[in-house]
Amino acid sequence: MNRLSVLFVGIFTSFLIGWIAMVRVPLGQIGRLQPDVNEETGDIFPPTPSGLAIAGEKVYAANGCVYCHTQIVRPEEEGSDIARKWGDRRTVARDYIRQTITFPGTQRIGPDLTNVGVRYNDAKWQHQHLYNPRSINAWSRMPSFDYLYVTRKIVGQKSDEALDLKGEFAPPAGYEVVPTTEARELVAYLLSLNRNYPLKEAPLPEK
Repeated sequence: MNRLSVLFVGIFTSFLIGWIAMVRVPLGQIGRLQPDVNEETGDIFPPTPSGLAIAGEKVYAANGCVYCHTQIVRPEEEGSDIARKWGDRRTVARDYIRQTITFPGTQRIGPDLTNVGVRYNDAKWQHQHLYNPRSINAWSRMPSFDYLYVTRKIVGQKSDEALDLKGEFAPPAGYEVVPTTEARELVAYLLSLNRNYPLKEAPLPEK
C-alpha cells in the first residue's frame, strides 16, 4: 500500500508540474497583456472588433474553418509567411487579446488567414468565395458554404446584397442568392482579420 501511495503521489506531482509549466504560467503571462497604445497617434492595437465580427467568430468556429486555415504569421527565420505576403510582421501573443476565441490553427490545407481582411477586403468577393470557391478559382479544394445563403425569387428590385454569380453558379432566371445573418457575421469576421499594425514587440518593417 505504501508503494502505491508513493506511485500515486509521483504521478500526481508530474501532472501538476506539467500543468503549471504548460497552462498556469503562460495563462498568467498572457492574461496580463494589455492593448498597445501608439504614443504618437493615440491609436490602440489590436483594435476593438465590431459586434458583427465577434458574432462571426462563433460562425467561423462552428463551420470548422480552423481545421484548414491557420491564423499565425511565422517569423522570417522560421518560414516564408512574410515573403508570401501573408503578413508584414510575425504574430505575437498580444495579437489575440481582443479575441474571445483564438484560432492559431495547426495545419494549412488552405492559406493563412491572419490578414485575409487586407488581402481580400471586398465583402461581395468574400461572400462569393464562401458560397462556392470554384466560382472564383476553378482549382480550389475549399468546400462550398452555400447553406449559409438563400436562393429566393426576386420581388421588385434585385437586392444590393445579391451575389454576382455567373455561368453554372448563377441561380435560375428571376432568382437571386443572398447571405443569411450567419454569412454576414462570418464575412464581417474575415474582413476584421488585419494584423498589419505595429506592436512594441513586433514592429512593422521599414519600407
